[in-house]
Amino acid sequence: MSTTPRDARAAVPQVPTPASHPTETARVQERRPAPRPEIVEPRVPGEGSRVEPTRMTGSEGIIRSLEELGVTDVFGLPGGAILPTYDPLMDSDRIRHILVRHEQGAGHAAQGYHLATGKVGVAIATSGPGATNLVTAIADAHMDSQAVVFITGQVSSAAIGTDAFQEADIVGITMPITKHSRLVTRPEDVPQALAEAFHIAATGRPGPVLVDVTKDAQQGEFEFAWPPRIDLPGYRPVLRGHPRQIREAARLIREARRPVLYAGGGVARGEAHEELRALAELTGAPVVTTLTARGVFPDAHPQHLGMPGMHGGVPAVAALQQADLLITLGARFDDRVTGHLPSFAPGARVIHADIDPAEISKNRTADVPIVGDAKRVLSALTDAFTSSGRAKPPQIGPWLERLTGLKERFPRGYDEHADGTLAPQYVLETLSKEVGPDAVYVSGVGQHQMWAAQFIDYEKPRHWINSGGAGTMGFSIPAAMGAKAANPDAEVWAIDGDGCFQMTNQEITTAALEGFPIKVALINNGNLGMVRQWQTLFYEGNYSHTKLGGEVYVPDFVKLSEALGAVSFRVTSADEVEDAIQRAREINDRPVVVEFVVGEDSQVWPMIAAGTSNSEIEYARGLRPFFGEEESAAETPEAINDTIEALEQEEN
Repeated sequence: MSTTPRDARAAVPQVPTPASHPTETARVQERRPAPRPEIVEPRVPGEGSRVEPTRMTGSEGIIRSLEELGVTDVFGLPGGAILPTYDPLMDSDRIRHILVRHEQGAGHAAQGYHLATGKVGVAIATSGPGATNLVTAIADAHMDSQAVVFITGQVSSAAIGTDAFQEADIVGITMPITKHSRLVTRPEDVPQALAEAFHIAATGRPGPVLVDVTKDAQQGEFEFAWPPRIDLPGYRPVLRGHPRQIREAARLIREARRPVLYAGGGVARGEAHEELRALAELTGAPVVTTLTARGVFPDAHPQHLGMPGMHGGVPAVAALQQADLLITLGARFDDRVTGHLPSFAPGARVIHADIDPAEISKNRTADVPIVGDAKRVLSALTDAFTSSGRAKPPQIGPWLERLTGLKERFPRGYDEHADGTLAPQYVLETLSKEVGPDAVYVSGVGQHQMWAAQFIDYEKPRHWINSGGAGTMGFSIPAAMGAKAANPDAEVWAIDGDGCFQMTNQEITTAALEGFPIKVALINNGNLGMVRQWQTLFYEGNYSHTKLGGEVYVPDFVKLSEALGAVSFRVTSADEVEDAIQRAREINDRPVVVEFVVGEDSQVWPMIAAGTSNSEIEYARGLRPFFGEEESAAETPEAINDTIEALEQEEN
């Protein structure tokens, strides 16, 4: 038996391969193992301070843990099961509590806070209906990948399962819509639970985390120490894409003739806007930015084609449909982007980079899958084009020429109303012009959201906040308040519709009393506008239960807003718009609500009907650009049919 130790070879100097044998050198290099992927190691977020064991209650432990995690602002509403925690919260000189008027408002405000800063948002509620009122915000945060920690009180451990007063299994209720959730029944588990919650929420693909704490766990005593031990076996998000896949992606980009950089919300969440711009300018590839990615690539940049999808611009939609390569970054091939999925980008190969491996090839099979953080993946792709000199930019001159032509022929625009009513597009176009790209714009969902996405120019990330994947009515006002709490010096405009406004307008009072002078552009068409548009187009004008207003102003939004603590005034004509915006900007000691009364027949265009191919996009009603072998645009449906028939005859 040999007595040589296993690691003896490591101590023996290795004779290098002579330089006269380059092939042998190459073989040695080939046998070297590939670099291990960079992963997120579990660590306690915060400033890294240490706290020696100190006797305290579980509720005191909650507040102390939040302090050690660097939390400065929380949004909440107290109730019986969370009341023990509100005692030490009042005594904290490091955490500001913003008392909302509805728990849903707390959740959306925490989302707005996170989206404006990148910091983890925090919302607090009591058990039962208090906790269930958070469900909408939790679902919204889950759909749009937002790092928010929701802390709820729960009835005492002994009462769980007895149908006690204000008992609800909030962990079970929210399990499908949280990244992680945990029920805490012992005070000694509080620090670890919160440290893990913040770590999970903010790393990998961000998402909401729920920590439900029983009342007896809040009231019991334990030895608090910081930092706690994090124990998350199996949770290791990969940050850096595999080098082999990066090289293959670079090769496909180099060989492409019609590439498109398709940037989604993951680019925004990953703070990868600078890296996106670097790659775009290096390759010359055109860029489209989804609804949740608006601002990660400047609207004014000549390579930017705008927003794709159901209400995207013609150039962006055409680029995706006609592309031979989609460089997909932090996007999930959402149905609102793809339309009829089998007909989406039919001739394109797909590079799909996402930090969440579950998203890759979920809806569209990826030819090159890359699991990794958007910032690192984009940097690696850029390096692939600059380090060796082998990856040359693609030769895409004719492609860019074609897309530039589409931008010129199908610009952003709208029609004035024949009845003389105010056009909402004009309101938002003017708002963008007068306020500029340094403001933070926040919207809910519906027509006003789409007009805001289309007619406001976004040049910077984190300046456009909205409910994308979930499409949540009532999001705008509390989210704007959260954004203002995060950035007190920023000018924050909530763009809301009359339907959305009636769901969460009570948070105007919170904003007034807490010192958040947000400004609200209330687009009032007296209807559930987007639903009415669909009824117009697809239900033969059968306006079933979508009219909210009448011949008189009910509710009177000006009086309502004033009662809630805001300054408010009404605008009904185009010549009043600019002055109204300037007047609102001059008021900075309280919220301002400007009601813009617009025509009820205003519609969002371009549009792709749900479930149809993106090639069926309508630039305006009855005007369909046709994307065929010979790209052309028709002014009427009849002309389109003529074009199709001519192409069919040529094929035959």
